[in-house]
Amino acid sequence: MKDLKWYTGIFLVLLTLYLVAQLNKPKQIDWKESFSREDKIPFGTYIAYNRLGDIFRGSRIIPKRNPPYFVFTENKVGKGSYIIISNKLSIDQYDFKELKKYMRQGNDVFMASYFHNRFLTDSLKITLGDEAGFKTAPAGLNFVNPSLRSDKYYRFDKGIGDQFFRSFDTARAVVLGVNSRGRANFIKYSFGKGALYLLAGPHFFTNYNMLKPGGAEYAARALSYLKPGGEIVWDEYSALGPVGEQSPMRAFLDDPQLKMAWYLALFTMLIFVIYEIKRRQRIIPVIAPLQNTTAEFVGQVGRVYYEQKDHAGIARKKVTYLLEYIRTRYHLKMEKPDKEFAQRLAVKSGLNDGLITELMAQIAQIDRYPNVTAKELTDLNQNIEAFYKNSR
Repeated sequence: MKDLKWYTGIFLVLLTLYLVAQLNKPKQIDWKESFSREDKIPFGTYIAYNRLGDIFRGSRIIPKRNPPYFVFTENKVGKGSYIIISNKLSIDQYDFKELKKYMRQGNDVFMASYFHNRFLTDSLKITLGDEAGFKTAPAGLNFVNPSLRSDKYYRFDKGIGDQFFRSFDTARAVVLGVNSRGRANFIKYSFGKGALYLLAGPHFFTNYNMLKPGGAEYAARALSYLKPGGEIVWDEYSALGPVGEQSPMRAFLDDPQLKMAWYLALFTMLIFVIYEIKRRQRIIPVIAPLQNTTAEFVGQVGRVYYEQKDHAGIARKKVTYLLEYIRTRYHLKMEKPDKEFAQRLAVKSGLNDGLITELMAQIAQIDRYPNVTAKELTDLNQNIEAFYKNSR
């Protein structure tokens, strides 16, 4: 008991000294790359979002924090443009399919990022590079179009503008902007009556760059390629993730002072636990585990169903085990395999909505029809195994 009081006293003294030091030190600049329209920190996009009305006069600005697939399938999106400003793009095949439909109807999509997922790089045949480490001075940027080209190169610090497209599909892409070394950093892909614009880097639209000389001008000229009028959809999903993803600890850990205090408390508690374990640990007898014959029994039953070619029976039992797994792991009970349940399951499991939607459709089909073919059983099994493997 005396040891506990001694450790508690030391912890309180250290915590008090730390809090006093933190309260008296000058406030540091938060360089976190949030790309949030609500953040006024250097790498937020508060200025760019609130000045869109100056570029697209009369347009309706609509922020969306859902994947593009749900934005287009659950909402009526009018004519206009779709803007994504993010450090990393999380566009899967289902999102891109809806975006292509949107562009072919005469709309534009603008993506500014320097991390593209594998699906996008393979689909568009692009790879990105970085000038960092291969230069003595920042590379200048300019536009190819004579009406937009500046007399002097745009030059930015903090590594802004260092990224470029190392390779791209020259048969499809049109170069709109280059750096002073002749490398493309702004390209365009045509899709029907619309177009996809790719800018190598999202920092052009951050508060820090918008307040720099030439920063706002470069951002405005890049966005001027988008068709005027209509609705401007501002994507927040790529930068912030889905709504409800943040845990209560997120706000606590985002603050540097609170984060350090939290780690200090954990470290102190860890020392105390280690000390107590060393003093009080006793030898724990080894108890042999009971032999589990359940897996062997299940395998035997499965072989009986398979040899009888009872595909429907196997499929229904797989669905039953899957739904029980979802109920116990995520506390979700499926009344029917509809879109609402699919969305809730996607948020809790962390999987892409395409896999969940396809799995719900297969379950609905099995419930509706008495017969199941071998191919349908194989497809169902592949999707269920993918769910088990990739869910969190």
